[in-house]
Amino acid sequence: MARTKAQIDDSETTPDEELEVVDSGNGSSESTSEAVKDPQDIDEILNSLKTLLSTVEKLQKVRQEVGDIKPLMLRMLDGELMSGEDLEQLKTGVGGLTKLVRAHSDHQAALVKAQAARDLLDEVLKF
Repeated sequence: MARTKAQIDDSETTPDEELEVVDSGNGSSESTSEAVKDPQDIDEILNSLKTLLSTVEKLQKVRQEVGDIKPLMLRMLDGELMSGEDLEQLKTGVGGLTKLVRAHSDHQAALVKAQAARDLLDEVLKF
């Protein structure tokens, strides 16, 4: 049942309760429902953002370590002979591919988990 602000006694409410506010001043039957988010949910959302940021940093670092080996890999797969320098760069890059794949997978998982933050940020930043 919806109650007006005047009918709500402070001792009856807790910070986690969802309140339904009815505007009785204009005779309208519309009501505004504002859910107060659980602080634990907010902490989880913010932690997911921190995790996402961490995975982005790791992914960028691994990409830099691996370097741009795609052209070298294509040349190798086409059967071209390579110079010693190119071959060393390719060895280093191929060695880091496992780390790159793992970092990419971690980033994708963190990105999915952090999507709940979008709604929270939209709500908080609209003011």
